[in-house]
Amino acid sequence: MMQPIIDAHIHLDLYGSRQQRQLLQEMERYQTEGLIAVSNHLSSAERTLELSQVDQRVHPAFGYHPEQKLPAPDELSGLLAFMENHKETMKAVGEVGLPYYLRKEEPTISMEPYKELLELMIVHAVRWGKPIVLHAVYEDAPVACELLEKHSIRQAHFHWFKGDKNTVQRIVANGYKLSVTPDCVYEPEIQRMIQQVPLTALMVETDGPWPFHGPFQDVMTHPKMIHASVAKIAELKQLSVAVVYDQLLKNTKGFYQF
Repeated sequence: MMQPIIDAHIHLDLYGSRQQRQLLQEMERYQTEGLIAVSNHLSSAERTLELSQVDQRVHPAFGYHPEQKLPAPDELSGLLAFMENHKETMKAVGEVGLPYYLRKEEPTISMEPYKELLELMIVHAVRWGKPIVLHAVYEDAPVACELLEKHSIRQAHFHWFKGDKNTVQRIVANGYKLSVTPDCVYEPEIQRMIQQVPLTALMVETDGPWPFHGPFQDVMTHPKMIHASVAKIAELKQLSVAVVYDQLLKNTKGFYQF
């Protein structure tokens, strides 16, 4: 039986308007209490804010996604001004981080400007008293951890995390949160990570509209998929589904201060 959930990471602005309406209309049906809607850049943040004004269950996060070219100075200043102007509405700073996949495509890209941008976002998150939502996987995750530790960040969310066991332990020891997508149903790498991480450190997300495989092949990514994630986490943790639902909801509400 389904219990209440929160999608801890979704790009709601990237869905078509018809799909957005469908997701919002079906939230109650699938016991989805809220959506943490992250942004990719300034225009994305503006659209995400509009969606949150339409439906109060949409909780906006504003940031600059690292898997793209660096922002021009005027775009960055515009984004920071927008975030400053809407800091009371902003649930978190995000999505921000480091360009792991972009570097795979373009190995000559320098990391330093991206690190500087991430640190700038971290500094502002501290100033605004907001959690930060991170895209930092594999060897980029320790770099992100160093910057978070440098600024004594306590509220950090590593979304769709992938990385080595030592980094997982470091993230958990720092009191940060990790979230998993519906690929936990069929990806052994993610399943192993779930077994390493205490349930108190986990959240669940879709990262929609990113598509998935396995039982979700050719299906629009939807928060309802999280119920399958919860069942898999319960199986891996050898806990009751009810206990997992309760703890994941508690984790997310506590982190995002619902």
